[in-house]
Amino acid sequence: MTALLNTNLGATPLLGRGKVRDLYAVGDALLLVATDRISAFDHVLATGIPGKGKILTQMSLFWFDLVSSLVPNHLITAEVSEFPSSLHPYEDQLQGRSMLVKRAAMFPVECVVRGYLTGSGWKEYRASSSVCGIPLPAGLQDGSRLPQPLYTPSTKGEAGTHDENISYAATEKAIGATDAAELKRLTLAIYNQAAAHAESRGLILADTKFEFGRTPEGIILADEVLTPDSSRFWEAAEWKPGGAQPSFDKQFVRDYLESIHWNKQPPAPGLPDEVVERTQAKYLEAFRRLTWRDLNL
Repeated sequence: MTALLNTNLGATPLLGRGKVRDLYAVGDALLLVATDRISAFDHVLATGIPGKGKILTQMSLFWFDLVSSLVPNHLITAEVSEFPSSLHPYEDQLQGRSMLVKRAAMFPVECVVRGYLTGSGWKEYRASSSVCGIPLPAGLQDGSRLPQPLYTPSTKGEAGTHDENISYAATEKAIGATDAAELKRLTLAIYNQAAAHAESRGLILADTKFEFGRTPEGIILADEVLTPDSSRFWEAAEWKPGGAQPSFDKQFVRDYLESIHWNKQPPAPGLPDEVVERTQAKYLEAFRRLTWRDLNL
């Protein structure tokens, strides 16, 4: 299987290419196409993970449906047969990995929620006994479950830059107190429902992030949702605070890049077959565990 690294949809206007998704204008709607690109340390790598875009898209569709009672989303359809006829000749690039979605005015905030102490949160806690300025009890470890999920919003960094944590007060200033409160409420509600579902499948949802936008009908959930690209899923049976946890994400990729002492500057290196295969297997396992479905790549 060959990785799809870039799409080409002929005369369909390309609005931009993100780290993973290509975005096209389709009349009054947008077309999101998840490629097989993979990024690490804020850079897109030279090698893709075959089928990754399909896994991400199908997982997002599963979650959009699961949390639809909490918040509407941007999905119009993911069936290529229901796309405008001008896109039908490109079915080989679109099948299983694309979504026709509503346009929305996106909020300039990454809505991050943390149920467990890890990553940048753990680093901050060690330095200040807090996460994003929120005080936490003493004695927590790397991987500890937090007393309650924390809403820790961040800015949306441009390609090649880090998102930066911001205070809740800063989000109120940026988007207004009413919208800030609603994004916090929605983020925590979605996390709690998703974490409960993951737990029923033997997985821990350690943290995740959401993006929201506004349409004339109100606030909607957009972009991708609850995939291994935007979330940390851990194996519940192996959870043991005090260090890194077995996870379903890009850890094989990060570990390999650290092992070759890449300076995290462009050009980004490629990946050996073994790392590609193990990463693909982890993404597939997460999909199957969470959805109880098989996926033909």
